[in-house]
Amino acid sequence: MRTAIITREGYLKLKQELDYLWRVERPEITEKVTWAAGLGDRSENADYQENKRKLRSIDRRVRYLSKQIENLKVVDYSPQQEGKVYFGAWVEVEDEEGERKKFRIAGYDEIFERMDYISVDTPMARALIGKEVDDEVMVRSPEGERYWSVVSITYPSDKN
Repeated sequence: MRTAIITREGYLKLKQELDYLWRVERPEITEKVTWAAGLGDRSENADYQENKRKLRSIDRRVRYLSKQIENLKVVDYSPQQEGKVYFGAWVEVEDEEGERKKFRIAGYDEIFERMDYISVDTPMARALIGKEVDDEVMVRSPEGERYWSVVSITYPSDKN
């Protein structure tokens, strides 16, 4: 498994999720499974079946998070990044028609459930790395080539 990069914020969020699953959610579900198992015939016990399914799901997520966290490299902000697009930056871009998009360039493990984050591995992020405000980039997508201009670059102010 290759080392993946992640922002400090994303890393702390994954650690928090792992901690919650392991210390709170898993013990609660384990208790419910034990209680339901004590009621008798497990094959027709809906509480038992459902909570066993939840427990397997939690265990899968705990295994995944544990392995991922081991292989993550936290990339913190550095003052040398100021004024240029690098990992962790919030970037606003505009295309030729005036459509604007604003997003943060982040690691693969932190983009899920976030419409305002893109993976550092996307064509857009790769095209933007190292660029400055007013630079123009061409991004190839399934719809064809599209040109974007960098409008703004900011970095989070909370440097944990």
